[in-house]
Amino acid sequence: MITKKTVHIALGSNKGDKYKHLQDAINNIYISIGSVKQIGKIYKTKALDFDGYDFYNTCISVTTTLSAFDILEHLQEIEKKLGRQKTLEDSYENREIDLDIILFENDIIETPQLTIPHLEAHNRKFVLQPLQDIAKDVIHPKLNKSITDLLEICKDDSAPEPQNIWLKKPKKQYNLKTHNYIAIEGNIGAGKTSLTHLIAEEFNAKPILERFADNPFLPKFYEDATRYAFTLEMSFLADRYQQITDDLQQLDLFKDFMISDYDIYKSLIFSKITLPEDEFNLYKKLFNLMYKDIPKPDLYIYLYQNTERLQENIKKRGRDYEQNIEDSYLEKINSGYLDFLKTQTEINFKLIDISNRDFVNQREDYIWLLSEIFETN
Repeated sequence: MITKKTVHIALGSNKGDKYKHLQDAINNIYISIGSVKQIGKIYKTKALDFDGYDFYNTCISVTTTLSAFDILEHLQEIEKKLGRQKTLEDSYENREIDLDIILFENDIIETPQLTIPHLEAHNRKFVLQPLQDIAKDVIHPKLNKSITDLLEICKDDSAPEPQNIWLKKPKKQYNLKTHNYIAIEGNIGAGKTSLTHLIAEEFNAKPILERFADNPFLPKFYEDATRYAFTLEMSFLADRYQQITDDLQQLDLFKDFMISDYDIYKSLIFSKITLPEDEFNLYKKLFNLMYKDIPKPDLYIYLYQNTERLQENIKKRGRDYEQNIEDSYLEKINSGYLDFLKTQTEINFKLIDISNRDFVNQREDYIWLLSEIFETN
């Protein structure tokens, strides 16, 4: 799994539509840096160390896979995008947006380009006040004091004024209210489980993950498909049936919806490819008896990737028993899914071509995929 860290970022604006600049900055941070977890209140403060307009200030926490230096680069790009033009002396001035990294986990970084924790944050109430809203118990890694303690002993005599306006989390643009159960499907190596993890974490969903790794017949199938196909498909069907019924019946009051990295109908799709006709007909009878009682997803996503990309992903994840999968087998699976989707009139499904996308490593591709899956306001 990719390691994620939490970065706390201070935002300020005292020029133009200050609220809009803050919201636009947060939206851009969400797109290029990571998931915005918390947003502090907006505070109005006087300009510090120069004669300027009043500021709107806030702080946010963001989970990210990026390094501190990559985050800095993105923040500078966002500032430029939103209209900030720094002078050659980079002196204090009115600005559309000002973005600063305050904390990055417990990291301590001291370079000419970047200093973390921020050198002056503990001396500035316009930073500490909104930071306390979202991180009151977080410990400053150099001063070894909590944000609350730092605010109490701060010698800054200014008085930030809380404003009765609120900034929105960018993820609220995605319409999830109508979904109770989402299934992510796709070929071998399409990224089903990765996307399920990402969406579950982002939107507080309960993940239901296929337990294929525990199936003792899977490596045997890839060695001798003819001998182990029926045994493999029956074991998958039984396991999927038990797992999906158990998980869907166990409500989690602390989660907003459920999302799985498979739909049980995949058993029929794969078995049609792997089994001879007489065995498939028997299998289908058993499947239909079980399938009629299984809750259906109210949103079914099929991630399409071309065969070349699938093979790249399969090689990259390095499961020994998958390394000799032939292109023809992957192409049959894709055809099986597409034939299935063509016949479905009651399933709400979306087929999304991700052959030229890398939503795991490229934040922008992940955001694009979310916009393809969920309706935006």
